[in-house]
Amino acid sequence: MPATHKIIAAASLAIAAMLAPAHAQPSFSFSAPDSDIDGDIVLMVGEGLDMTATMTAVDAATSGRLTAALEQADFTGSFGASLKLHAMSPYETIVVIGTGEEELTPRKLTDLGGHAAAHSGDDVTVLADNLDTDVEAAGAWLAKGFALRSYSFDKYKSGDDADDTEQFVTVMSAAPAAATELYTGDLQYVVEGVTFARDIGTEPGNKVYPEVVADRVRTLFSGVRNVRIDVLDAQDIRREGMGSLMGVGMGSINDPRLVVIRYNGAGTDEAPIALVGKGITFDTGGISIKPNNGMWLMKSDLSGAVAVAGSVYAAAKRQAPVNIVGLMPLAENMPGRDAIRPGDVLTTMGGKTIEIISTDAEGRLVLADAVQYAQEEFNPRLLLNIATLTGSAARAVGDDYAVVITRDLETSLDMMEIGERAGEDVWPLPLHPSHFDQIKSDIADIKNTGGSPGASIGAAVVGTFIDEDQPWVHLDIAGVDWLNSDVATAPKGHAGWGVRFMDQLIREESE
Repeated sequence: MPATHKIIAAASLAIAAMLAPAHAQPSFSFSAPDSDIDGDIVLMVGEGLDMTATMTAVDAATSGRLTAALEQADFTGSFGASLKLHAMSPYETIVVIGTGEEELTPRKLTDLGGHAAAHSGDDVTVLADNLDTDVEAAGAWLAKGFALRSYSFDKYKSGDDADDTEQFVTVMSAAPAAATELYTGDLQYVVEGVTFARDIGTEPGNKVYPEVVADRVRTLFSGVRNVRIDVLDAQDIRREGMGSLMGVGMGSINDPRLVVIRYNGAGTDEAPIALVGKGITFDTGGISIKPNNGMWLMKSDLSGAVAVAGSVYAAAKRQAPVNIVGLMPLAENMPGRDAIRPGDVLTTMGGKTIEIISTDAEGRLVLADAVQYAQEEFNPRLLLNIATLTGSAARAVGDDYAVVITRDLETSLDMMEIGERAGEDVWPLPLHPSHFDQIKSDIADIKNTGGSPGASIGAAVVGTFIDEDQPWVHLDIAGVDWLNSDVATAPKGHAGWGVRFMDQLIREESE
């Protein structure tokens, strides 16, 4: 390696090291229910305040003050309801979380863990005996939700504002050995994948650009078995004829990258699942520049790409019996002197041409080359692309759902069920032949935008590069990747949306 390349490589690795995880995960231990405890505790209480053995013991220890406080507060035990009680000797605090009256699924258990974390301190014992659930090792799902909700990003805060306190959580529930195995050998990796996505999606744009993201992915997968990482640089991207991906990055001093993560957990002859995520490390809109209001949030325009990395990581760490390829087309969309202009024509890897109507419709451009590459190189059995693609998606379905678009309703309905189980909901929008008609260009094969409905038009642009016989799922997560307020399993900020959805998809596909 030439000396200059060694210097550049060392500098990029140093930057990647500076972007270490922003917040340590809680340390969990699992044990059988035991009322002989003190300090901070969390009680899980069902609808109607049915008294479990542990709750009865805690109430007795407080000389009946627990039940008196619940009655005074009119606490009913409805799902997710919470009440924090202080000075309940011998306990420092008692947090009561309602479990509702419906049977608790893994999703609901995860949410309950998140609700517990939202009101808990650094060292806490979660008492979860006699939960209304058939889920084996329910305590592990509580821990998953607790860890997801405990996330914080404060690495750029100084002094008293920085929180580097380690959190210790004991979960007391049935089957503690099984819960330990499930959490430490599986669900913990999903949490780590979500944390990776949140970290990179929260980092400021001056700290994260394509080369840095590629280095962070290498660091994430260091030592993970059966994984190969390939990074295509600008020279490789040009050599492959990816004029669309290259075009988006032309205005930036930071060259684009295409990160390819291959995980082989099944036989070499088995076709992989391909996950392709949009990775715009910062989106100014390019020459079609965005207004300043809200542009700061465009640091998270790589949410799809980092979710892909997090999903493949979770599957690889638990050694899922499936082959996966994750592709992260990465570029910074800037209005530099070499930036593409409205009216320009780009030639994609497959030879199709795209007329640029707006340089702010850039996500579909990087996906065009990436999905083509995925099909030509890997012949996947299923191709899913995920992107913060259109404001239209957010306006259509709000912030409770991501948009899913497929070629047939049955597949979309399957994706809705996967989202329900994963805890990341999707809602279908149509893809009609007229949407493809709307993107026909007078001077090129297609143009990169074509009116409304914007979410379907964006999907049509990407769909132009998907073979007709290729099973395909399109996720537009523009309305769900960033939270303006807390939810059960995530604090305000970057949600890491998509890791849990794709993780659930991988699980079901591998079965």
